[in-house]
Amino acid sequence: MAKTARQEVLYRQYRPQTFKEVKGQGQVTDVLAKAIKNKKISHAYLFSGSRGTGKTSVARILAHELGVSAKDLYEIDAASNRGIDDIRLLREGVYAMPFDSEYKFYIIDEAHMLTKDAWNAFLKTLEEPPAHAIFVLATTERDKVPETIQSRCEMYSFKQPTREMLAEVVADIAKKEGFSLERSAAELVALLAEGSFRDALSILQKVLAVSDNPEKTGKPSHGAGKKIEVAEVEEVAGAPRGELVRQLLEALAKKDAASALQTIRTAVSENIDARVLAKLLIHRMRVVLLMRYAPDIADELAQELSAEDMGLAKSLSKEPGVNSETLRALLEAYGTMAYAALPHLPLELAIINIGIHKNTPT
Repeated sequence: MAKTARQEVLYRQYRPQTFKEVKGQGQVTDVLAKAIKNKKISHAYLFSGSRGTGKTSVARILAHELGVSAKDLYEIDAASNRGIDDIRLLREGVYAMPFDSEYKFYIIDEAHMLTKDAWNAFLKTLEEPPAHAIFVLATTERDKVPETIQSRCEMYSFKQPTREMLAEVVADIAKKEGFSLERSAAELVALLAEGSFRDALSILQKVLAVSDNPEKTGKPSHGAGKKIEVAEVEEVAGAPRGELVRQLLEALAKKDAASALQTIRTAVSENIDARVLAKLLIHRMRVVLLMRYAPDIADELAQELSAEDMGLAKSLSKEPGVNSETLRALLEAYGTMAYAALPHLPLELAIINIGIHKNTPT
């Protein structure tokens, strides 16, 4: 039996190769590019930001721009190499001269995972580094990096990409892969990715893997290709069906707690992730709320939704449950779901509270 060729994952295949290709991090890339041009390179950098925002990609680009070869580039995962013995090995190797580059470049990912003893050992190297050594510490939790380390690094904060930016990126990459991504499908991928380029492309990878595209040739394409609709993303990502979300949104807008709770039961029976359901409700309710109080931006909001969702949003914008308290209750429920004994319980309680205040003026 012939083996199926393993496809390179999208977030690696489309990893940015230059500072200009990095999306949404101009506050980092522009400064680094100017520092290289002016030959003002630091010996240590601290890149902080949520996962999937491009920290290690920018570190690799920085190394490349400085002419560092593969032999002189070292990547260390601090999550699995976090002890003092690991740092001692690093310290022993850092003083050896580079193989064929001007610098030895070290990228320490998940740096906040290092132990206290490891930090203390590493501090000595940061205080008196050899001239040829450059360190980039990447972390999702900067507050766990000791102040003594932070003070010896040039620090850069990475922003989460906007949902619009993520939607644009996944639509563009889908096109390069020979697919056409429906706008509402791209928006759903972006919403589920929670501000992470890597997560957005991981979701897209799964969608493309199961989509039957007769035009797919195995090579990137700039044509339209097969159109992927939002229902395919819902199925692959385990997101609730659009119809279920619309039923729940309508029940909430009308403060019909009984119908809303019944819809929650349906979602539970279909093994829908409660936090994903709550996230989609928050997104949709926000749109309905904005349509009620800022109808002039309706055309802009229409780009984020399918025609069916947009029609429902318009019809619900005058309902009694469309107010800031409803949205606030959903936000509070979402914030507690990760720690709840029953993940869907906070959402049920929010729905009950919204229903109790059915006669409250809006």
